[in-house]
Amino acid sequence: MSESVGLVGMGLMGQAFSKNLLDAGFKVQGYDVDEKRMRELHERGGTPVESPAAAARGVRWIITSLPNSDIVREVALGANGIAEGAEGAREGLIFADASTSRPEDSQKLGAELAARGIRFLDAAVSGTSAMAQKKDLIVVAGGDAADFKAAEPMFAGFSRAAYHMGPLGSGAMAKLVINLVLFGNRLALAEGLVLGNKAGMQMDNLLKVLQDGACSSKTMIDKGPKMLKSDFTPEGHVKTSLKDGRLALEQGARLGAPMLIGSLWTQLQQAAYNQGLADVDSSAFIEVLRGMAGLPKRG
Repeated sequence: MSESVGLVGMGLMGQAFSKNLLDAGFKVQGYDVDEKRMRELHERGGTPVESPAAAARGVRWIITSLPNSDIVREVALGANGIAEGAEGAREGLIFADASTSRPEDSQKLGAELAARGIRFLDAAVSGTSAMAQKKDLIVVAGGDAADFKAAEPMFAGFSRAAYHMGPLGSGAMAKLVINLVLFGNRLALAEGLVLGNKAGMQMDNLLKVLQDGACSSKTMIDKGPKMLKSDFTPEGHVKTSLKDGRLALEQGARLGAPMLIGSLWTQLQQAAYNQGLADVDSSAFIEVLRGMAGLPKRG
């Protein structure tokens, strides 16, 4: 008999989760506030349900993939929320939050859910939605080691690897550190492409060299063509990247760690947001740098 997974939040990432879980033989029952996403889940072979509570009923695992930890908390503990549905769920329900959340929020929510008998993991993922569609994601999870072990079959349904990072909050913190390093990669790539453009270089050839040189990274492969061709079809959004940058800056301020790249990245994402690019791919911030360089506006 196939195992059942509940899913709340079927944006770009959640859609990929449901596709891969269904392809792996899981049954998926999901909820999203967007009716279009519910129809798409049905078309993929999943079961749309009427609330987060309904998504939690009768499943072994439930995943949230939501914009921020405030929404995760409301979905978990609010009216018709996961905690309410867990009353009719299988004993030992494991709740994995795959959102990019504030570590302290994950710790607080985990403690409150534990008091209700719900096992919680802050199980952030690293990868773009395009990578997620190809199951080229990693999971970085915080929480009890036994709960992580029990969730591994579900993680294997939508990711290529899962790592236990430590106690609650560790997964969320690991995701912010990953993002910070990623910000630096993307910023350096965009700056280099703008400089090459200003110098009149053959840009397709320059990108090939960057992708093959000592500086190469997944960013060069995934985001280089998008930056070069101004193809800002979203694999993530400027508004989400801005939120993630602010979360990283919060942790830097809280812990007294330098955030030089994080500060610059967040300012550039804010500028892109203010220029009307909130709902396109986060790589669109290159247009801010191009404007500063006096290059023509694209797209």
